[in-house]
Amino acid sequence: MNSRLCLLIASISGALTVGLGAFGAHGLKAFLSPYLLDVYETAVQYQMWHTLALFGCGILLRNSFSKGVSYAALLFTIGMLFFSGSLYALVFTGIKWFGPITPLGGFCFIIGWLTLAVSTYRLTEVSK
Repeated sequence: MNSRLCLLIASISGALTVGLGAFGAHGLKAFLSPYLLDVYETAVQYQMWHTLALFGCGILLRNSFSKGVSYAALLFTIGMLFFSGSLYALVFTGIKWFGPITPLGGFCFIIGWLTLAVSTYRLTEVSK
C-alpha cells in the first residue's frame, strides 16, 4: 500500500466514521436496544482509531517508504473491514454469524500494530 492510497482510504474512512457516528447518536437510539447501540458505538470507535492509524501510516510512507509500514496499513484496512464491518452488519441485520468475523479484524489490528512497531523501530532517521 502506498502513501496516496493510505491517505485516501483514511480520509474516506474518517468521513464515513463521522457520518456513522452521528447517525448512531441521532438516528438509531430509538430503534436499537442498548446492547446493539453499544455494539454500534464500539464499531465506530475502533474504525476511527484505526483510521487515524492508517493516516499516520500514510504520512510515514510519504516520508520514507517501508514495506512493514505498508503491511501495517493494509492490516489496519482489513481490520476495519472485518472488525467494524462485521459489527455494523450484526447491528443492521441481526444475523449472528457476523459475530465470529469480528475477532479476525481484531487479530488484524493487533498484528498491524506490532508490524508498525517493528517497522518504525527499523526506520532510519532522515537528516535535516
